[in-house]
Amino acid sequence: MQYEVSDLWSSSVPSNDDDLFRLEMADVTPIKPDGRADPGKPQRKDSIREQLRRAAAVDDRRDNNPLTVPEQVEPIGPLDIIGVKKNGVQEGVYRKLRLGKYEAQDSLDLHRVRLMDARNQVHQFLTRAHENSLRAVLISHGKGLHSERPGFLKSYVMHWLHESQLVLAYHTAPANRGGTGATFVLIRKNSQARQRNREFFMEAGKNNR
Repeated sequence: MQYEVSDLWSSSVPSNDDDLFRLEMADVTPIKPDGRADPGKPQRKDSIREQLRRAAAVDDRRDNNPLTVPEQVEPIGPLDIIGVKKNGVQEGVYRKLRLGKYEAQDSLDLHRVRLMDARNQVHQFLTRAHENSLRAVLISHGKGLHSERPGFLKSYVMHWLHESQLVLAYHTAPANRGGTGATFVLIRKNSQARQRNREFFMEAGKNNR
């Protein structure tokens, strides 16, 4: 927006210094703030409550992420070993996951990732793994031993894995794959993969007759 100059002319010549200054500045466009933070001021970290409040302000109709971010989840200790097998998972399959016998076909590193960003990344990661018919993946969430709230992000990741319909089971990774700072996840097969399995077993049954 430019300064208005129509009221600056009482005569063809400026009558005083103020009028002269306004005349000289008539065609100058004010500089708009660029929103950049003052580098001299320390940056304040948002609290979990502030992050949740800001996230809630986003139009829910554009957020297709089913993973929730309650203010409190079941606390998981940094060194806790976690193992969950959902309904329908065979014991042998879960045992293989628990012993680290599956090779991670993809991995996600959440170190130094903010909570709301981690939520989105986990959802996208699990969705991509499901769509690509991956069997087992690895999520490195860290232990949070030295954070203000130890095990904070780890606790939320466990909450999301429990929520997700794309997850069949999950277990703390072996020591050589991250230990209690990482989790192996067994992904539910998509419809195409299930159909291939049915066709395979049907064909195998015919050959055995």
